[in-house]
Amino acid sequence: MAAAVTRFFLRGAGSKVPNTGVSTRGHSSFGATLLKLSPSCNVRTKTQRRHAAHFTFQPDPVPTQYGPTQKMNLFQSITSALDNTLANDPTAVIFGEDVAFGGVFRCTVGLRDKYGKDRVFNTPLCEQGIVGFGIGVAVAGATAVAEIQFADYIFPAFDQIVNEAAKYRYRSGNLFDCGGLTIRAPWGCVGHGSLYHSQSPEAFFAHCPGVKIVIPRSPVQAKGLLLSCIADKNPCIFFEPKILYRAAVEQVPVEPYTIPLSQAEILQEGSDVTLVAWGTQVHVMREVANMAQEKLGVSCEVIDLQTILPWDTETVCKSVVKTGRLLISHEAPVTGGFAAEISSTVQEECFLNLEAPISRVCGYDTPFPHIFEPFYIPDKWKCFDAIKRMINY
Repeated sequence: MAAAVTRFFLRGAGSKVPNTGVSTRGHSSFGATLLKLSPSCNVRTKTQRRHAAHFTFQPDPVPTQYGPTQKMNLFQSITSALDNTLANDPTAVIFGEDVAFGGVFRCTVGLRDKYGKDRVFNTPLCEQGIVGFGIGVAVAGATAVAEIQFADYIFPAFDQIVNEAAKYRYRSGNLFDCGGLTIRAPWGCVGHGSLYHSQSPEAFFAHCPGVKIVIPRSPVQAKGLLLSCIADKNPCIFFEPKILYRAAVEQVPVEPYTIPLSQAEILQEGSDVTLVAWGTQVHVMREVANMAQEKLGVSCEVIDLQTILPWDTETVCKSVVKTGRLLISHEAPVTGGFAAEISSTVQEECFLNLEAPISRVCGYDTPFPHIFEPFYIPDKWKCFDAIKRMINY
């Protein structure tokens, strides 16, 4: 209760700060207000600036199979998917904290004005209530798209997701379900998010049968996968890499299209090492693959898992049978992270094909740090060192 009250007053204190696409959660807007009050805060030398990007975004080729395209960044591709959904499904509703004015990351800009306040609307600052409401909407037969403002704040809704949404169909013997529910949440590190705006909680939900978990790597993938989640007849959690909201720009089809769930994508074929990742980390792996080829003469196969649950075991295992080596990387802490599940499955299915121990390059078993974020994240140099160890094993 105390935390909720604190968050309420902090939001109130920051409510007059113009939106810049940064969170109104916690200290962000309130901190912006304080910075404006201090004339010395604007003086920053070049040596004081922090360059957060630990990757280079690599766009995919322009898709031609879905019709005309338009230049979009990742948050605009999300907006486009939601726009398509509201236009084509009269039962669809979008709700969450601040979504009516466009959301803190601007993913719902213009949708309330276009479709009305009964279909795009704000909710109280209560994640458990947001998901609980979404379950009810979906059970009644409508399409519910709920936004959790940051994935870090999804935990108050954990019970509703795990004990209600995921089990609704099973416990009713398929008489009822909430398959029309999709939960969106900004996810992953952003360069300055610290403890409560940087987490990657996918592994918490991967232990729960009955939900699907999807994480895109790019605008084209984001739109197609989100539309697939919304159309899927199971509750889905769609985590959006927030560092890519503006950093990732591609030519995205304007019309609706879907990308199959539970189907990993091989982005680069190789023969010596299999690299598996999802979300932002896919772009780190692409850089690592290039480094390994240039510096070591090692050919890497890069796989974007895309769907965490249920994940594509066949594609990953076939690749490992070919290469004999596997490196999995994610931002979440290493212990109990989803890399452990992949590693265990591959060890069981491909043991006689392995030429070296499976390697996991992940976040450390600590809370996500602020000033030490560059040391925490599994960057290309850590992954490159892991490849060298596997090759030399």
